[in-house]
Amino acid sequence: MDNALYVGLSRQMLLRRELDITANNIANMDTTGFKVESLMAKTEPRAPAVTAQGPRPVKFVMADGVARDFTQGSLRQTGGSFDLAIEGRGFFKISTADGERYTRDGRFMLDDRGRIVTQQGDALLDEGGGEIVVDPQKGLMTIASDGAMSQGAERVGKVGAVSFDDLSVLEKVGDNLLKNNSNLQPQAATDAKVRQGMLEASNVKPVIEMNRLIEISRAYESITRMMENEAELSRRSVERMGRIQ
Repeated sequence: MDNALYVGLSRQMLLRRELDITANNIANMDTTGFKVESLMAKTEPRAPAVTAQGPRPVKFVMADGVARDFTQGSLRQTGGSFDLAIEGRGFFKISTADGERYTRDGRFMLDDRGRIVTQQGDALLDEGGGEIVVDPQKGLMTIASDGAMSQGAERVGKVGAVSFDDLSVLEKVGDNLLKNNSNLQPQAATDAKVRQGMLEASNVKPVIEMNRLIEISRAYESITRMMENEAELSRRSVERMGRIQ
């Protein structure tokens, strides 16, 4: 009976983590460029509690990382000169105090130095890895689908959209940014198209996530009842053994 309680507890811990992830998905359903996440699970064989004729080994369930769905969200028109979206596979390159980062969040703006930066003030990088500086006095900036940036007849630079052969190397680090946690080098996203005056919506599907919340809640309640029944059975068994003695 102890084994059943331990297995149930491991499942409850997993459901709590899954609940946090699902709630975070719902909270970010309006976040630009956000990618929906889900919890992966695995079974882990462990030595059982000391019981007679019990199963060996007992398989517990535990988290095996977080999966991220990089399916593109819908593009919406904003008309903002520095609002950018990537159509297709790819990421914007961002320079931060902690190194190069990647994002699908194209809500850029100009800082007081003329740099194109994120909402947090981190610089957008061009195809060569340099910061993009714009002179507002030279007129309206236009960005072609290949990322080429121009002010009138003058070319300012080119937005550096990159992609990875293996997206699992990207780790979320906050502020809608991703970090490359491997030695795999990004490649130019030649098939991606940059859309000026547009932003990519989150790919979270609210109805699916709300249904998932209900499923998690029901599963947690079911396991709780099972554990309570096991505990009650154990208590009654001890009482009966006491009477026999």
